[in-house]
Amino acid sequence: MKYAVLATWKMALEGTRKAAALLKEGEHSGRAIVEGITMVEDEPSFHSVGFGGRPNAEGRVFLDGGYMDGDTLHFGAVGSIENFRSAVRIAYSLQEGDANNFLVGEGAERYAEEHGFEKRDNVTEEAMELYMKEKDRLQELSAYDGHDTVCFLALDQNGTLCAATSTSGLFMKQPGRVGDTPLPGVGYYADSKVGAAAATGMGEEIMKGALSYAAIRMMKDGMSAQEAAETAVFELDRELKERNGHANPMSLIVLAKDGSCGIGTNVSFTWCYASDTEEAAVHEITLP
Repeated sequence: MKYAVLATWKMALEGTRKAAALLKEGEHSGRAIVEGITMVEDEPSFHSVGFGGRPNAEGRVFLDGGYMDGDTLHFGAVGSIENFRSAVRIAYSLQEGDANNFLVGEGAERYAEEHGFEKRDNVTEEAMELYMKEKDRLQELSAYDGHDTVCFLALDQNGTLCAATSTSGLFMKQPGRVGDTPLPGVGYYADSKVGAAAATGMGEEIMKGALSYAAIRMMKDGMSAQEAAETAVFELDRELKERNGHANPMSLIVLAKDGSCGIGTNVSFTWCYASDTEEAAVHEITLP
């Protein structure tokens, strides 16, 4: 297989098409998925990413994002940033060097402004109306109440695997809360010698198993992408249920170095896939 791209949720379909078209032209996998995710971040009808993202408990939209290059293992990440267009573009720019790769809050915002990243108020009228309607049932909200992290994985024609993520985080989250999305090894991981993985769901649960790296570790031990995705989610789900009596929603996408993909989930889940042999399409697992 020459190239492939895998992304979470049906909202990523147009972004998947964009990334696949760039990969077909020979673009680097990292740049291709940053373009794909930016399309999702810019669409206000998707209420869990970027423009129109779901507000926190104070009615403000804060963004998290991460990026990893599977050739170098370099990563960039931002957490809890406000009033910028694209979390993933800022994260992508932070990958170089051996320090200062993960910035949060005021420091991340200062960096973004100093480096000319586009600013934007991501609170739309529709998002604020939803916040006003739902704010009184804060304690009843679950991980997927408007919280669907967009994750992209890609393999390019040179064999480079990259991973990237972006989210506005848990709806009605507490100020300062950061989930798994920007955390390398947890929300995403890429190793061009093996594969790439990324997670979506309740970040606090995903952190308990370092889910993305867990899948890559299993692939290093000989598992296929599908086996690793299923096993990583199943083992963490089982462990959490044994210890706590329940496990919150979590889903994992995995892309192997040969372009094959794997999906692990404990809830109903949609994803998008495209390659040089398959047109971009939405796929679905429905669980009871």
